[in-house]
Amino acid sequence: MPDMPEDAPALPPHPMPPLPPQEPDVPWPTQEWPESPLDDDVDAAALEDACRKLILEPDLERTGPSRSLLCIHRGRLVAEAYAGDHDGTPYGPDTPQVSWSMAKSITHALAGLLVRDGLLDPDEPAPIPAWRAPGDPRGAITTEHLMRMVDGLDFLEEYVPGQRSNVIEMLFQQGKDDVAAYAAARPAKHEPGTFWNYSSGTSCLLAYVIGQSLGQGEAGLRDFMQRELFEPIGMRTASPRFDAAGTFIGSSYVWASARDFARFGLLYLRGGVWDGKPILPEGWADHARTRTPASVDQYGAQWWLAQDGSGIFSANGFQGQFIVIDPSRDLVVVRTGDTAQELYPAVKYLLRDVTRAFPRIAR
Repeated sequence: MPDMPEDAPALPPHPMPPLPPQEPDVPWPTQEWPESPLDDDVDAAALEDACRKLILEPDLERTGPSRSLLCIHRGRLVAEAYAGDHDGTPYGPDTPQVSWSMAKSITHALAGLLVRDGLLDPDEPAPIPAWRAPGDPRGAITTEHLMRMVDGLDFLEEYVPGQRSNVIEMLFQQGKDDVAAYAAARPAKHEPGTFWNYSSGTSCLLAYVIGQSLGQGEAGLRDFMQRELFEPIGMRTASPRFDAAGTFIGSSYVWASARDFARFGLLYLRGGVWDGKPILPEGWADHARTRTPASVDQYGAQWWLAQDGSGIFSANGFQGQFIVIDPSRDLVVVRTGDTAQELYPAVKYLLRDVTRAFPRIAR
């Protein structure tokens, strides 16, 4: 993703549509997803056409292969398709798949859990030892800056092999055993809070802060993630990855089934509440979808934001992984796949067609 210039014009702010509650007669999918046919007010023909183009009969030169596509409407699983045997893997409802950068949004949830428990203050300087030297401008970077990608560090997020790329160096080369140390060593380039730069290094630093704030090591954080996030909402296939230094690789690596990614999306659609119990602190889902001005309004806090006024926010990952949340339609759409970066626009257009097949909530 490109850097955003400091003098980029801000767009008029879009109001956030309210997050709809779970309908009282719809069970929560902690154990199993409630399934139902499409409601009569859904444009079934338009949905079928978009699903056909995305996964059932895809034009691979246009969209690349999709592995799964799920639609959760009004809390119920109403559409689901899998690619079957793809690249030697028989994809289905229980198949764990890599999140890539959808993990960033899960990292946001973990930060919220620590805020809930009084273990993390987002407005305090991030506890990064390498930045504590007197006069180091990075010492002014707060955890909130990290969550919003406005830390100001010089980090190049580039995915073209053979080109200079900090993210490739961090995840696969010299930084892979200690991703936080690699990211923390990047120099300051801009004053914190003034410049937005999409950075997996920033998310790994946020994950490091989360681990340090919990203070229980890798095993303790693994247990915390399972006990406080995954188990309460039924994400039984969720499996995070840690580096050799014991840091959760919060930029990129959570394996889970498409149905479990949909559970995570439903948690945010329901404002962080699950089956009557607050999981995330009050307002944390709104924190995720509150626009970061320096991003020219395309980013919230570890979540992407639509710029069309729809109120849609999404967890996006490399190769076209998406958890799309549309509060105005009470809808979660999950798409996983293996799409080249230059084909992302076609996939996004088809996902737009999927969402538009569902009716807006009457206000």
